[in-house]
Amino acid sequence: MILKKNALLAVLATGTLALTACGGSEEPAAEGGLNLVSEGNLTVCSDIPYPPFEFEENGEYTGFDIDLMREIATGMDLELSVQDVGFDGLQSGATIAAGQCDIGASAMTITPEREANLAFSDPYYDSLQSLLVPESSDVASLEDLAGMSVGVQQGTTGETYTRENVPADTEVVAFPSDAEMYAAVQAGNVDALLQDLPVNLGHTEDGAFTIAEEYETDEQYGFAMAKEGSEELVAAVNEQLTAMRDSGKYQEIYDTYFTE
Repeated sequence: MILKKNALLAVLATGTLALTACGGSEEPAAEGGLNLVSEGNLTVCSDIPYPPFEFEENGEYTGFDIDLMREIATGMDLELSVQDVGFDGLQSGATIAAGQCDIGASAMTITPEREANLAFSDPYYDSLQSLLVPESSDVASLEDLAGMSVGVQQGTTGETYTRENVPADTEVVAFPSDAEMYAAVQAGNVDALLQDLPVNLGHTEDGAFTIAEEYETDEQYGFAMAKEGSEELVAAVNEQLTAMRDSGKYQEIYDTYFTE
C-alpha cells in the first residue's frame, strides 16, 4: 500500500476549524432525533495531524477520515464542523461524553475496551501495524529492539501491540501524537516507531526511513459516537457509508489517499 504524495502535506493543526458541507435543502432533513451538539451541524472531533487520515492543507482540514465525514454530512443535509482534540480523551469516550462533538473520526480501531464507552459505526477501513526504522538501522524485527527504544502513540492499539510483543528490555516511549513521535526518531531519541502502516509509510518518502516489518492485527477503524442515545445517529452514518460504497464515492475517496 502506497500513499499518494498529495495526501502527505500535513502541518501541525491548532485550534478549531469549521468545514462546510453543502446541504441539499434549507432545513436539515435528517436532524430529528440525532441529538446533535449543535443544531444543523455534524460536529466531528479528530486528533490532527495524522496523515493521510486527517491533516491540514491550505488552511483546511482534510484527509481520508475528514473527506468521508464531509460526504456523510452532505448526505444528511448538515454542515460539517471539525475540532482538533487529543486522541487519548477521544478513544476513551471522555471527549464525546462531555458533549464536545457528535462523532470521533480519528483512525480509531474498534476494540472491546472502547466499545464499553463508545458506540461505533460499521467498519470503514482495515489497517495494519508497522515498524519504522532509519534506513541505516540493523533492526529488522521486534526481536531486534532488545535493549533499544521504540516510539508509540499514547492510547492507541499500536501502543498495546508494542508493549505486548517487544522484548522485556525494550524501552517503549509513548507520545501524544505522530508529530512528536516522528520528531523523536528523526532526532535519534528513539530507535524506531510502531504505528499504523499508512502513517509510517508517509515517513519513508524522503528515503531516510524504511518499513522493517508489517503486522496483521485484524484491526478495523470505525467512527465513534456516544454510548447512549446515539442509536439514530449511528444508523444514519451507516446508511451514508453504505450509500457511498454503492455509488462508488467511497472508492473515489479511498483512491485519493491510497493505492494498492
